[in-house]
Amino acid sequence: MSRLQVEHVFKVFGPRPDEAVRRLQEGAERDALRADGTTAAVIDASFGVAPGEIFVVMGLSGSGKSTLLRMLNGLLTPTAGRVLFDGQDLAALGERELRQVRSTRISMVFQHFALFPHRSVRENAAYGLEVQGVPRAERERRATEALELCGLAGWEDSWPDELSGGMQQRVGLARALATDADLLLMDESFSALDPLIRRDMQDQLLELQRRLRKTIVFITHDLNEAMRLGDGIAVMRDGRIVQVGTAEDILSRPADDYVASFVQDVDRSRVLTARAVMTGAEEQGRHAQTPSGCGCPSVAPDTPLGELCAVSARVPHPVVVRDADGRVAGVVPRQRLVGLLGDEPRAPLACAGAVTAGA
Repeated sequence: MSRLQVEHVFKVFGPRPDEAVRRLQEGAERDALRADGTTAAVIDASFGVAPGEIFVVMGLSGSGKSTLLRMLNGLLTPTAGRVLFDGQDLAALGERELRQVRSTRISMVFQHFALFPHRSVRENAAYGLEVQGVPRAERERRATEALELCGLAGWEDSWPDELSGGMQQRVGLARALATDADLLLMDESFSALDPLIRRDMQDQLLELQRRLRKTIVFITHDLNEAMRLGDGIAVMRDGRIVQVGTAEDILSRPADDYVASFVQDVDRSRVLTARAVMTGAEEQGRHAQTPSGCGCPSVAPDTPLGELCAVSARVPHPVVVRDADGRVAGVVPRQRLVGLLGDEPRAPLACAGAVTAGA
């Protein structure tokens, strides 16, 4: 079951929004509405986010991703459609109920840190708990624990201007974690950081996710960031979601020419795995040159494509993919790797089984 479910959501700004939604549903284009002073920011968006998943919404500036995010915590109300959080329609909540949900169950991590300069690092991390009315001793304890999780132990009594940009963003992340919210919304949270610090923050988020298994919706315009972080990815263009899938789905089976051009420069060797490119185990019989139990190296389904190519370069037959129990899950012919990477691997060595037999 999805923790967060978005069903046919539209967000229109300007006069006669309901009429604009009707026109969009009948096939009108976004640009056609602008002549009437109407902006369709989000058009018929649908997706689900499972508990413990990092779901990334990516797209260029103006694609509607930040507007979509603000409907996920009720800051904006959909013109049409529903946003369900644990089965509850956020638009059906009263103002007081919605404030309660936002303060206790949904946390937001902003792009520009949003730290209070007159509060210490600990006080900033505890701010969400203060809003909830948590007693001081309890909120300081939880804030200290969250700061430690984010690698800021020892900085609790410092001021924000004493911290680097990356450290300030860690405080923002700690503030979100301290509330123990069920859902984290992250709006371009790392885009203001230098590339090296940005990658460090991505590593930090992935490590935290391995430990805490939060449900996260992460907004970015950076394709490599989306591919690195996302369990699921939605690609937006001109207000519409044009594809939803895993990084492997989007790279291997782009929905249209726009997505294909968007992902053409991604380093597939770092994103794709053997699972995404292998043929089924039943295909092994079609490759007569694939010996059974020859002693050549095999790979696991989650082996990155780069490592898979290194194995392919050492064996004269399709690479065997084995599951955790050692059973053959599939094979990867060299021609398939060539098609994906466009570069013929070097000549392989002799098959280990053949060498042994001839010894």
